[in-house]
Amino acid sequence: MGNPVRFLLTPGQASEYGQANHLIEGMKADFVMADKGYDSDRFVDAIRNSGASPVIPPRKNRTSPRDYDKVLYKERNLVERAFQKLKHYRRIATRYERVEKHYTAMLSLVSTVIWLA
Repeated sequence: MGNPVRFLLTPGQASEYGQANHLIEGMKADFVMADKGYDSDRFVDAIRNSGASPVIPPRKNRTSPRDYDKVLYKERNLVERAFQKLKHYRRIATRYERVEKHYTAMLSLVSTVIWLA
């Protein structure tokens, strides 16, 4: 946990929340952790349909708040650490590669290095 597993590139102006369903497609997991921004009924249902439990805190404006595992949610910092591991490599953080396939190749290379470290 805490290492990159899958990534999808989106345009800079696009929200990453629209890709959440694609990221969990075909993945086997017991839990799916995300922050409040991913709290939508469709995404939570998709997580449950995949056989996993959502560990996503409900938004404050939710009319019917959901329960979630608060102890397990504390482990979500590993997700943030994975982003920091990627950003440690300056080519990724500053996006030197402007061509999508080159940037994807760099992400794959850096992810492999992180997994081997």
